[in-house]
Amino acid sequence: MKVAVFSDVQANLPALESAIEHIDAWQPDLVIMAGDLINRGPDSLGCLTLFDRKRRESGWLPIYGNHEVWVQRCGSSPPNSEGEREIRRFADFAWRQIAEVAAALYDWPDHLCLHPPRSNAWLHVTHGTMAGNRDGITPNTSDESLVGKLPEEVKLFVTGHTHRPHQRHTQGMDVVNIGSVGSPFDGDPRASYGQFTWQCGRWHTHIPRFTYDRERARRDFHESGFLDQGGPLARLIYLEWDRARLLMSEWRRRYQQAVMDDQITLQASVETYLAEIGIEQARVDEPG
Repeated sequence: MKVAVFSDVQANLPALESAIEHIDAWQPDLVIMAGDLINRGPDSLGCLTLFDRKRRESGWLPIYGNHEVWVQRCGSSPPNSEGEREIRRFADFAWRQIAEVAAALYDWPDHLCLHPPRSNAWLHVTHGTMAGNRDGITPNTSDESLVGKLPEEVKLFVTGHTHRPHQRHTQGMDVVNIGSVGSPFDGDPRASYGQFTWQCGRWHTHIPRFTYDRERARRDFHESGFLDQGGPLARLIYLEWDRARLLMSEWRRRYQQAVMDDQITLQASVETYLAEIGIEQARVDEPG
């Protein structure tokens, strides 16, 4: 039995197309998309449309990520303040792209479980952990902090969310973070996903890394309207993609509440943050 699991495409259509090509060549028995197919990138509609076709034609299965949840919330609820309106502009951009086909998201589950034929070696897939789809596992996450956050009586737990491939064994199970197709944060811009094979009475894991047309993706960021319409945070997202490095979480820690409280504008907070970490604004805005 062969199972492919991929996650965190983040509206990067060239990366998704290459992932599909790579997965189809491996010929798995089952494919699971473990959340964050959309948002934080230029082409949420293209990614949702392509995945939904694979779902209908090939039986690929989806799981909700935190960005599917957030984009739908943005589509149904107005912002509570000017600061919030600015912060969510890139998610509102994604909602405008997918609004007419958003029904394709409505029946996605939060978790999927399966086991091989004639075995109870359960494989459990979710976007984060049992604590929620925003609770991620990185190499720095301690085994102790995972107590109560992993399912019971499974052999293999597969997750995404943090955009960093990682494997460990804890609580009697293999724990595998499959990384990100569309925007890795481990310093390696190549996409990744998980290949899981049931063989000789156990699960075997391989996380391939593969390239895709990054220049086409760069053009998509600049030509789609994402950088213009997505607000100042869209530039941080672009830099994260470009450098394969997480930037948003530290901005949130330093500035998000001040922006929400109207103590500083979002634009000023991003410019100040980029200066603090040594990235010039011109580098963010360079043409593709």
